[in-house]
Amino acid sequence: MTHSPLLQLALWLAARGIPALPLSANKRPLHNCPTCADIACGGRPNMKTPGPCACPLPCHAWAAATTAPGTLTGSAWARAWRQAAAVGYHPGGAGVTVVDLDSADAVTWACAALPPTLTVPTTRGQHWIYRGVMNSANHVRPDVDIKSLMHYARWLGPGIGTMTDLPDAVRALAAKEDTTPAPSGSRVVSSTPGSTWSRNTDHGCRHTEGYVRTGLARGVDLIRARQENGASSQAFGAARFLAAQHTRCPGPCHLSTLAEQLIGAAVSVGVPHAYATRAVTRGLAAAGAHLT
Repeated sequence: MTHSPLLQLALWLAARGIPALPLSANKRPLHNCPTCADIACGGRPNMKTPGPCACPLPCHAWAAATTAPGTLTGSAWARAWRQAAAVGYHPGGAGVTVVDLDSADAVTWACAALPPTLTVPTTRGQHWIYRGVMNSANHVRPDVDIKSLMHYARWLGPGIGTMTDLPDAVRALAAKEDTTPAPSGSRVVSSTPGSTWSRNTDHGCRHTEGYVRTGLARGVDLIRARQENGASSQAFGAARFLAAQHTRCPGPCHLSTLAEQLIGAAVSVGVPHAYATRAVTRGLAAAGAHLT
């Protein structure tokens, strides 16, 4: 049987122990099916919170990445491969960490601050790939993300150079950005947002106010649950998720008014205000929804 070039690439990766998955034209995983939306199914067994998900489709992004040829070529994934425009992989599942350098300035910084390793050119910068795994973290520096456990990366080729061991310098980046100690004297402080989202005649949003507020409440809860670490990354993810729900709205949705509440949730567990603002702003922008 002849497979599409992208599926052939995924099988090539799987044969080398690299869990693969189909990605859409915007470099994101294909959307979850209705049963798995918002992790209603409980999640894949290899997600942070194991659940009963038995969906045969490639839902849950990195958690669905696999090295099983039968799954990759099975009928359940056939439509996904027809829609795919790229192949992604789970770095942590392959035993590696990707330092995603998304600009020329970021590459210049890495050349001065990090030990050389396997390098893969990207459209805007480079992927530096190290042997070893760690927790993933977004925006640890300007235009720098770390992708390893519980994350995915786009496969852009085998790269140039020799892969070296994950250095302490990279681990320190994530620890510096993603640790969220509460202010002295209190584990969690309160933060009152200055504005709230409401649906009025100026909105082009197709969703009800209750729908938006429910999603916001869940995002705030997830951020506040990260009292020891990860709140900054969670704020980015919550903002991106909220914005992604509105990509089909005629706009504007004015989701930028949710930013203060997400930022406040992150600040309440100790994230510096500047970090929280940057995480939420980038998260809202990442999905490309009608924000203004």
